[in-house]
Amino acid sequence: MKRFSTGFRFGTRGTRGRRGPRGTRAPLALLVPALLAVAFLLMPLVGILARTSWSDLGTHLSSPGVTEALRLSLVVSFWALGLSLLLGVPLAWLLARVDFPGKALVRSLVLLPMVLPPTVGGVALLLGFGRRGLLGPWLEDTFGVTLPFHTSGAVVAATFVAMPFLVISLEGALGGLRPRYEETAASLGASPFRVFRTVTLPMVAPGLAAGAALTWARALGEFGATITFAGNLPGTTQTLPLQVYLLLQDSPEAATSVSLLLLAIAMAVLIALRGSWTGGAARAVRGANRTSASAGTSAGTRSDADSDAYEENGGDTAEGSGDSEVPEAPGVSGVSGSPKSSPLYGTWALHASVTGFTELTLDAAPGTTIAVVGENGAGKTTLLRALLGLTPRARAELRLGDQDVTGLAPHRRGVAWVPQDGALFPHLTALGNTAYGPRAQGVPRGEARRDAQEWLDRLGVGALAHRRPGQLSGGQAQRVALARALAARPRLLLLDEPLAALDQTTRARVRHTLRTHLNGFGGVCLIVTHDPVEAVSLADRVLVLDGGRALQDAPPAEVTRQPRSLWVARMLGRNAWPGEAGADGLKLAGGGRIVAAEQLASGTRALAIVSPESVSVHRDRPGGSPRNTWPGTVREITASGSRLRVLITSAGVPDLVAEITPEAAAELRLAEGVPVWSSVKATEVTLVAL
Repeated sequence: MKRFSTGFRFGTRGTRGRRGPRGTRAPLALLVPALLAVAFLLMPLVGILARTSWSDLGTHLSSPGVTEALRLSLVVSFWALGLSLLLGVPLAWLLARVDFPGKALVRSLVLLPMVLPPTVGGVALLLGFGRRGLLGPWLEDTFGVTLPFHTSGAVVAATFVAMPFLVISLEGALGGLRPRYEETAASLGASPFRVFRTVTLPMVAPGLAAGAALTWARALGEFGATITFAGNLPGTTQTLPLQVYLLLQDSPEAATSVSLLLLAIAMAVLIALRGSWTGGAARAVRGANRTSASAGTSAGTRSDADSDAYEENGGDTAEGSGDSEVPEAPGVSGVSGSPKSSPLYGTWALHASVTGFTELTLDAAPGTTIAVVGENGAGKTTLLRALLGLTPRARAELRLGDQDVTGLAPHRRGVAWVPQDGALFPHLTALGNTAYGPRAQGVPRGEARRDAQEWLDRLGVGALAHRRPGQLSGGQAQRVALARALAARPRLLLLDEPLAALDQTTRARVRHTLRTHLNGFGGVCLIVTHDPVEAVSLADRVLVLDGGRALQDAPPAEVTRQPRSLWVARMLGRNAWPGEAGADGLKLAGGGRIVAAEQLASGTRALAIVSPESVSVHRDRPGGSPRNTWPGTVREITASGSRLRVLITSAGVPDLVAEITPEAAAELRLAEGVPVWSSVKATEVTLVAL
C-alpha cells in the first residue's frame, strides 16, 4: 500500500506541474517562430543598452529637467495609485462578489482604458473633465478646480489608464477566494466592512500587491493621455515620459539614458512580482484555501496532494503533531454530571419556519442538539444557510429565545457556523481566530484574548494558541474552530459535518470533547452528519431530510429502530428494501417478497428493515423455521470492529449484508465468489410504513 501511495504522489506532482516533460525537444515549426518572437521583443531593449552613453549616464540623469520630471512622475504615480486603491478595491469587490444588472457592461468599462489608444483616452478626458467638457465647468464654478494643464489633470489621466490593472488583478484574486471564510466571519458577528477589512483583504493581499505594483508602474510610464489632457508644462505636468519625448529632439543621448531609467524601474517591478500578474495571486489564494483544507485533514489521513503541499510549505503543517501531543486542560475530558442544567451563559429556545427549496418547521428547547441527516441534495446545507440568512434558495422565519431575528443581517443574528473544514482564517493564529468573534462584537482586545485562551484551554488546545491553522492537525483545527464558534457566544450553533475529515481515532476524541461542551451549551445546536455514530451519540433528536422536506424528526433510538428513509436505514447499517405491503409481508419493487410476522394494510408503501446480525449465512440450504431463504454469492467481506460484514448478492432480493464472527466465516470457508444461502426469520423483519 505504501508503494502504491508513493507512486501516486509522484504521478500527481508530474500532472500538477506539467509544463512539458523535461528533455522534450520542441518541434522545429514551433521553435523557430518562438525564437523570432523573443528576438523581436529583445531587440529594442538591446538597442537601448547598446546606445546608452554609460560615461554620461550620471550627468544626464542628474540634470535639473530630468530630476524635476522624475519628482513629478513619482508624485503623479503615487497619487494615481492612491486613487486607484480608493476607488478600484471596492469596484473589484463588487465585480467579484455581487451579481447586478449591467455587470458585464461595468467590467467592459473597466477594461476599456487598457485597449483604448492613450491619445483617444486623453480626448475623452478632455470632453468629460475639460473646461468645455460635461463636468469641467461645474468643477471650476463649484470648487475652483481646473484639471487640464494642472498636476491634478496628470493624476487623473494616469489613474484612468492605470486603475484597470488593479481592478482586474484583485477581482481575479477575490474570485479565487472561497466565500465560506467571509460567511463564517459574518456568523461570528463581524459586519460586512469588518469582514472585508480583517478577512478578505488579508487573504487576497498577494493579488492586491501585484495589482498595486502594476498600477504604479503603468501610471509612472503614462504618456499619451497625459500630454493630450494635461499638456506638457515643465514642473506642472511634464512627467518623465514626456521629458524623454522632448529630449529626443534636442539630446538623443540624454533621452536614451532616461529611457534606460524607466526600463530599469519597469523590469524591477516585474522581477519583484515574479509572475503574480499571470496567476500568482490566484495561486496564493488557493494556497490559503489549501491551508484551511489541510487543517481539516488529520495527519494520519492526509492525502498525497496534501503531503505535497506540506512539503512545499517547509513542513509547517505539524506532521505527526496529533491531538495526543497536547495535554487536555484540567477538567475537560473528565467532566461528569449534567451541565445542561447550568449552561455557561443564557438559554435560547429555537423556532424556525423555513420556506423555499427547504420547507419545514423546527422547534427545539434550550440545550437541544439536533442531527440533520439525508442524502446529497436533501437540503441539509440549504437549511443551515437559510438559518444564517445566506441563501436566496430558502428563507427562515427565525426566533431565538424571545427575539425574532428574521429581518436581521447574518452578523446580527447570533448564529455561529462551523463549516466542514472549519474555515479557520489562515492569516490569524489559533488565539486570533478564537478571539475574532468577541472582537467583532466590541469586546476589548485584552478581554477577548483572555476569553479566547480560556475556550482553547477548555477544548484542550490552549498550548497551540500561537500556531497558525497550517501548523495544526485535523483534530486540533476542529477544536479551534469549535472554540471560535463558542467564544462568539451564539444563540444557535450550526456544525456542518465537523468530524468528516478526521481519522477514526481523532474523530472519537473530538466527538467526546464536542459532546462534553454541547452539554453546557444553552442554545440549540444543529449538526449535519453522515455518520450514524455521531447522530446517535451527539444528538437528542435526528431530523431526516428528503427533497427539502422533513421525513422524520425523532429521538435517535426511534430513528434507529424504525427509519422512515431507505437512505437513513442504510446509513445506520441496516438492510432495507422498499416495497408494497401484502398478505404476509412485503412485495419488493424488483419482484421478490419478504415474509414478516407483523402486518400492514395491503397496498401500503413500506420499508422492510433487517439488521445484519439477523441474517444467517449457510453453505447449504437451511432447514427449520426461517421463512425467508435465498441463494446467493459472496461479493465482498469487510471488517467491522471485531466482526465481519459479508455482502451477498441474490436473485431473490436485492443485495443484503450479514454480520458474523471471524470464527463463523472460517468455519464456512467464506471468500469472495463462494456460493452461499442466506436466511432471515419472519420475526426479525420490521415493516415501516412510508
